[in-house]
Amino acid sequence: MLPGAPWLLAHKSMLSVNQPRKISLYGSDYVMWKDAAGAIHALPNACPHMGAMLSEGWCEVQSDGTSAVVCPFHALQFDAAGCTVLPGSGKKTLAQLQPLELITQGDFIWSYGGYAPKIAIPTVLNEIAEKYYFVGHTGDRSIETDLLTMLLNMHDYNHQNGTHRDLFRITEVEFHQFVDDGHHSHAFYDMPTAPYSLSEKLRKPDLMLLPSTIKAHLENHFPSLIIFHGEMPLGKAAQCHFFVPEADNRTRTYILLFGQAKHPVFKLFGSTYLKFGKVVVEQDADILSKIYPDTPQKIKLNNEVGMDWVRRNFESFPDVVEPNLSK
Repeated sequence: MLPGAPWLLAHKSMLSVNQPRKISLYGSDYVMWKDAAGAIHALPNACPHMGAMLSEGWCEVQSDGTSAVVCPFHALQFDAAGCTVLPGSGKKTLAQLQPLELITQGDFIWSYGGYAPKIAIPTVLNEIAEKYYFVGHTGDRSIETDLLTMLLNMHDYNHQNGTHRDLFRITEVEFHQFVDDGHHSHAFYDMPTAPYSLSEKLRKPDLMLLPSTIKAHLENHFPSLIIFHGEMPLGKAAQCHFFVPEADNRTRTYILLFGQAKHPVFKLFGSTYLKFGKVVVEQDADILSKIYPDTPQKIKLNNEVGMDWVRRNFESFPDVVEPNLSK
């Protein structure tokens, strides 16, 4: 599961104030919550008394304005440091739970899961947040597949006209360029689509937003982030796909969408683009549930350079070795 890599656990918009949420990473569960001041906290999810899930409890606001998470079993309160006050004692205990180290950059909440950092947190999200407005998040779900299989699927440029055929009706993949810069890469390709009829568009007006040719520019940050850069007549979009290894055979994925409007009407379509993104995640989850992951690959298709990039970086992590796939 690549210990030493940074993982984006959440965007602040995904957390309601004083509402505990379960987050999983590297086979461990944590409770995460946001207090009224916007500070983010995370503790192991099992109460040290009898193991109840703290994420199933609630938050209590403290006298200093911070909040503590409350166990749903016996109502023990744990502050952000993992300390509690036992009934009848009136004194705060030493830390009973070790907080998960979080690195908050703006609205982005990263963690190395307790491991020593081996690669840096990518700065690209901070750059996007400065230039784009935040549209929203979608497609947050856990998929019963290992991290490598998930990444291979997401960097398989040939699966668009199979897995996503029902939505986009992609007829072929016209691959142009792959730029390999170690743990950072770019892929450029076009995907012509079969047109929807006028009657289909009238029944589902959202389909009118789909272009006749999808011009794909994928910016990849190994191992946790793929950014689909899309440009349309009314504006630009940066659709950011994230991956988090929850356990050996379970990977979480979700999308954060950012926009840059050239025309005010572009902002009206935000919810529609979020719906498209959710469908993409659902289709990927569906196909990943219908493959035999240990099947040896006897056939190789054109344009599998993205998958080769994933395999090379996965096998040599955290180092970058030859070949340079731009060549």
